[in-house]
Amino acid sequence: MSTKSSDQPVGTVAPEDWVTRLADEVIAEATARGIDTIVCASGISPSGPIHLGNFRELITPHLVADEIKRRGVSCEHILSWDDFDRFRRVPKGLTGVDESWEEHIGKPLSSVPAPEGSPHANWAEHFKAPLLEAMAATGIEVREISQTEQYRAGVYREQVLHAMRERGVIDTVLGRYRTLEAAAEAQQRATGKGRRPVEAGGKPQKLTEEQVAAATEAERGSGAATEDDGEGTAGYFPFKPFCSVCGTDFTTVTAYDDDSHELTYVCTRCGHAEAVNLDTFTNGKLVWKVDWPMRWAHERVLFEPSGVDHQSPGSSFVVGKDLAPLFGWQRPIGPMYAFVGIAGMAKMSSSKGGVPIPNDALEVMEPQVLRWLYARRRPNQSFDVAFGPELQRLYDEWDALARKVEAGPDGGAQPGDLAAHLRATTVASTGGVRALPTTCRPMPFRTIASVIDITQGDEAQAVRILSDLDPDDPIVSTDDLRPRLDCAERWMLGHVPAEDRTIVRDEPDQDLLASLDEEQRESLRLLVDGLEEHWSLEGLTHLVYAVPKLQRGLDPEAKVKDPELSRAQRAFFALLYRLLVSKDTGPRLPTLLLAVGADRVRRLLRAG
Repeated sequence: MSTKSSDQPVGTVAPEDWVTRLADEVIAEATARGIDTIVCASGISPSGPIHLGNFRELITPHLVADEIKRRGVSCEHILSWDDFDRFRRVPKGLTGVDESWEEHIGKPLSSVPAPEGSPHANWAEHFKAPLLEAMAATGIEVREISQTEQYRAGVYREQVLHAMRERGVIDTVLGRYRTLEAAAEAQQRATGKGRRPVEAGGKPQKLTEEQVAAATEAERGSGAATEDDGEGTAGYFPFKPFCSVCGTDFTTVTAYDDDSHELTYVCTRCGHAEAVNLDTFTNGKLVWKVDWPMRWAHERVLFEPSGVDHQSPGSSFVVGKDLAPLFGWQRPIGPMYAFVGIAGMAKMSSSKGGVPIPNDALEVMEPQVLRWLYARRRPNQSFDVAFGPELQRLYDEWDALARKVEAGPDGGAQPGDLAAHLRATTVASTGGVRALPTTCRPMPFRTIASVIDITQGDEAQAVRILSDLDPDDPIVSTDDLRPRLDCAERWMLGHVPAEDRTIVRDEPDQDLLASLDEEQRESLRLLVDGLEEHWSLEGLTHLVYAVPKLQRGLDPEAKVKDPELSRAQRAFFALLYRLLVSKDTGPRLPTLLLAVGADRVRRLLRAG
């Protein structure tokens, strides 16, 4: 397997970014292990809304697999749906869900009813659906694996029996990680109260045995990924059955016979006790810290990243390094990825509800922009997704990069930027590299949003105004502006507070007009008199900056750095905003003037 750029097909990038470096590592590892088809994996639990933090678990291996495919190397990206995980808690704030869902705690996610009114068969399918839509929009192709289907079909039967035979070895491995440090990490994840207590001098404070027990119990009862690892009073058992009567995993294994494979358990919720045979029984699963390395071996996974919480001392990814060889495999290459947040929101949690999901981002972001957010940052870099005013700046940065890329080698784009842009706009798919659909006429997002704002969402009027922005090449169809037009409209009407919206005055502010001094009146006359000659985006931009210069006897074309002139321009702009929209600020003045229309501008700026 070659990793040289010269051997790469068209559509690949030079080894300048984090994706390429990881792809190099994975290909080298595959060569060392003698693996022909590289498997990159993602694992997502549909326990609630699959938010933009979870999306990093999906798009990170997608980007690496995508780069490997571009090089002509056989590669597959699998998505394991952890839909056989237990339902841990009822998320808050979800439509169609109330406290009655608490009776389903402990059942597999695929056995929990979907929220009221959902068209989907169960809880897991309900929360999978939006992510699958987002994946289709962003070009992410995977082979889906349902863990419910795998376990219920007996696909892992031999692995389950093997784990039960080797339970003593597994218990010994896990025992090395059942430390005070691991318990403290469990307490942090369960309570969200931060790190271990610190003594004077900055050293971590030792936890008492009671604190260790409390932390472990908190972890087992929380929504943490590291569930009960199978330890019990009757010994260690890495298999957790779901009760045949109440369907929950509030079960305790009381005995297991290695020869007959008969397992007995008792349910602490309903009191049911029974003996089952693991040669045929499929209503249960391996505990998480054993299940994950087992699946690495079964799927021959070579690359799978994981979050910060999975790579702390005693966590599943760390323990998996020692358990994977038990199933005949080595732990995959797995960089740690940092959290993704939402500007103005605390840490996201699927179990809490009310968190933005990828589809929410795609309501206001073109698919390429969303991909670029993740592609341009290394996995260990945290970042926030913004739905507020920062979104306009994000589009400005994206458009600036696109212009540099279009300009070619002399455009000034850095190699890493070029790589991120390519990964955002194209994907390696069946049949070769394909480009994602894009907006034909990508006018500045902030301009489109301003026009939508001013026209109160009147699309026909908005398109008319946008056509006036470039009279030499007017917009012919709204399709030329999509999907950006739709994104800007949904952002302006759905995310911008009403108090920040722009309302153009219906009548002149006669009191303000009457209070103006002669210099202010002259500035308005100069603007009004120049409207007809300068009625275009470029012309009006020139005009609004020229008026204060003309009043000072300066050449309108001259570039002058003068603090007094700058103050005069700001005062002139503020006056126009007050007369047009009754505020001191608003959309860019040239756009605002075009949107209001020349006749209405004249009426609002002239004294009665």
